[in-house]
Amino acid sequence: MRSKNERRMASSRNHSSSAGITYICAGAFCLVVNDALAKYLNDFYPVIEIVFFRMLFALPLIVCTGLIAGGRRSLSTRAPWLQIGRGLAAIAAPIAYISGLAVLPLAVNAAISFASPLFITLLALPLLGQRPGRRQWLATLAGFAGVLIIIQPGVAVFSWGVLLPLAAALAYALLMLSARTLADRGDTIWVTMLYATGVPLVASAVLLPWYWTPPALSHWPALVGIGVAGGAAITLITQAFRVGDASIVAPFDYTGLLWAALFGWLFWGEIPTLAAFVGMAVIIVAGVYLAYRQGAPRSRRAGALPRRKS
Repeated sequence: MRSKNERRMASSRNHSSSAGITYICAGAFCLVVNDALAKYLNDFYPVIEIVFFRMLFALPLIVCTGLIAGGRRSLSTRAPWLQIGRGLAAIAAPIAYISGLAVLPLAVNAAISFASPLFITLLALPLLGQRPGRRQWLATLAGFAGVLIIIQPGVAVFSWGVLLPLAAALAYALLMLSARTLADRGDTIWVTMLYATGVPLVASAVLLPWYWTPPALSHWPALVGIGVAGGAAITLITQAFRVGDASIVAPFDYTGLLWAALFGWLFWGEIPTLAAFVGMAVIIVAGVYLAYRQGAPRSRRAGALPRRKS
């Protein structure tokens, strides 16, 4: 029989895993709310303006959470220029992703964006010097096969719009890999998220005069909501990987696909094709396997966080 201490430790691990799963499921839901609001706002405002408001209202939540979790020191960086450069690159991901929402069903856009862990496997060797194993390569190839099943290149239903979330997935993968480099230099995840939100906010503000459309009063709840939902998602997913084991928590990020399919059907009458459902299933299986093998989060869009959101 196990000792009282062993039972206490097992109970603590189970509690941590349950808490982590709860956090990531809530974060995945918030991400889909963010996506749905962005898709709605696409009909009225340019993408740059949507990105601006998303970052504007997400930033205070991220700063407050960072201060509570780690204090003022957690928001200071040892590599400011690298953080700024990464922040400038970070604006490409939401622009590509939100642009994709304008032309693709919500669930399809979300599913393709889950290709980011596949790109991480491809880029790990040239950028980090890591050599994935044979099974990881097979899972990556299977995942890209799932993407091809969804986008169906070369057939009549193919749309070039599918390249937008695919580009976003590549951008997120690069951001995740660069976040790992910053973590190795001693920067906390909070300061990395701060720059990943603050720099795109400034960059989009600089571009905004050329794209500005005065917001209608009725749209302000959505404009505020997209930032609050995005900021809440980042915070919840980060907390999920702080308290739970990555290999257990990461697969539950894919619950977002269920919400995306439901929201797409409820609000836009979108019903993914059979091929899209098959492709989603393949991507999920490949992504879950890679998350298990690497012990790493595979969350899309959530600030592109490093291999443990600490």
